[in-house]
Amino acid sequence: MVNQEKKRQIVAELVEKFQKANGFYFVDFMGMSVESAVTFRRDLKKSSMELKVAKNTLIQRALSEVGSFNIPEEKFKGATGVIFGYDDPVAPAKVIKEQFEKNNIPSLKAAIIEGVYYDGSQLKQLASLPTKPQLIASILGSLSSPISGIIGSINAVMRDVAYLVEEVAKKKAS
Repeated sequence: MVNQEKKRQIVAELVEKFQKANGFYFVDFMGMSVESAVTFRRDLKKSSMELKVAKNTLIQRALSEVGSFNIPEEKFKGATGVIFGYDDPVAPAKVIKEQFEKNNIPSLKAAIIEGVYYDGSQLKQLASLPTKPQLIASILGSLSSPISGIIGSINAVMRDVAYLVEEVAKKKAS
């Protein structure tokens, strides 16, 4: 049996994790084999994510201390694990989807990404969002594209000038 002090510690730990994470996902992992659970946790850890399992009442208490997220009460039925995404808020959705496609477990109950609530049925949409590194690469690519266009234009002008000088030299030589 968990005493009051232990419950306070769990809530405090959850509050700290909720505050640090920029995305968190509530999953139902019931029926997952030990081997799958270990693999799932390893996959999460590789990408700076973490799975924490606690009683629903303790998770709700921690959420209420952090702020109001308006998560429906029915999302806190059965076993609930919380996946915290620290570096990239979308990365956990990709890992959850990959694991779900292999074993049909875990199922997404709900997610909060950057303070926005997503229902469990939106896993495919969340997993299809670009990750933070992909967004950065896309922005940098679109920033460098005008520069490469300018360089190409300058090279074309230089080539045309060189061609013109060559033609004038040929005409004078003849």
